[in-house]
Amino acid sequence: MRTVLVVDDEPEIVRILRDYLERAGFEVLTASDGEMAVAAARRQRPDLVILDLTLPSLDGLDVARALRRDGEVPIIMLTARTEESDRVAGLELGADDYVAKPFSPREVVARVRAVLRRVDAVRSHGDVVRVGNAIELDVPRMETSVDGNHVELTATEFQLLLHMARQPGRVFTRAQLLDAVHGVAVESYERAIDAHVKNIRRKIERDPHAPRHLQTVFGVGYRLADTAA
Repeated sequence: MRTVLVVDDEPEIVRILRDYLERAGFEVLTASDGEMAVAAARRQRPDLVILDLTLPSLDGLDVARALRRDGEVPIIMLTARTEESDRVAGLELGADDYVAKPFSPREVVARVRAVLRRVDAVRSHGDVVRVGNAIELDVPRMETSVDGNHVELTATEFQLLLHMARQPGRVFTRAQLLDAVHGVAVESYERAIDAHVKNIRRKIERDPHAPRHLQTVFGVGYRLADTAA
């Protein structure tokens, strides 16, 4: 049984999400503030975390930073904040998806399943993908190396890079990349791809401001260079 940690300081939201997730077959852990969330994640090792951005004691963004320092557990953010910059900040910290309040509990369950399917789908492919002599992606282990150095990617970042690595040199639009990692292209989510690309570049490029591997094609989207030059 998969375990989901729900982190929110509103008891009614926690109750509703717990009810829907348990009915969907998940084991549910809960935390009402940021410090409890980090402690629960370290102790229980959930398969996924649903994380509110506005929390007492430790802000949701700080919780996301702590979770990312500890590992690559998938994170879905819950936010009542209307500013796009808040959502993008969460995505840049490594969150896999976000849901804005008020939300449909069924939609949250669907998002949980979709994120976990992405993790499983990446792990189920039994191959190693190489791009030139620089980038290597060990799909079963979800491990990435660049120029022989290990790189830690989240599940979404790994899938995004893998999708481009399977067709190096091809230009992908943001909508195509969204469809690859989310299963649906939604215009309002296209900024999320930019956040994930920024994260990947920070991890795989010697100079993220002058990327050698993950290149921008202005007015179109992104491509992974097909040479190691």
